Amino acid sequence: MNLSAKLRDEIRSVGLATLFFGAWFFVLLVLKWLVLAEYRIEFHGLSMALIGALIVAKVVLLLENVPLGAWIRDRPAVVDVAARTGLYGLGVLVVLLLEKAFEARHEYGGFASSLVQVIHHQDIPHVLAAAIGVTGALLVFNASFVVRRRLGKRGLLGLLLSPLPEQQGKSIEANGSQ
Repeated sequence: MNLSAKLRDEIRSVGLATLFFGAWFFVLLVLKWLVLAEYRIEFHGLSMALIGALIVAKVVLLLENVPLGAWIRDRPAVVDVAARTGLYGLGVLVVLLLEKAFEARHEYGGFASSLVQVIHHQDIPHVLAAAIGVTGALLVFNASFVVRRRLGKRGLLGLLLSPLPEQQGKSIEANGSQ
């Protein structure tokens, strides 16, 4: 594969992953906006969500190729999905806490004291909510990676775009009414 084909493939992969995380983060932003609107608090964060989606997409695509070890490799795929999701989610939480501490370092007289204050700050539920939301996106992404590996690149899309096969035997509703 030549350099231009590799570059095209990389841009396509990062673009698709960014679209996935961007859509997920957009839904999280809409939910946050709706909750804050109830209290008449304005919220603006779309540009940060788009940048975050691009960063998360690139990091996750890099980490997909990192093996977690023989113990995980020999287990069912759900163990790999759970381990990756847990590790990536913990990484997201750490990055969010470090970001908040960095932003508040001048208020609390340095980074270390700022980090302690951030953990005890009233904003911590927002940090945890963001980490949980991003971890949900990572879970779906990691599970879809396993499905793509098993069914091929177009396997899941082909499966979702084709009509359902006829059921053999009676349906659940028919069985329940007899």
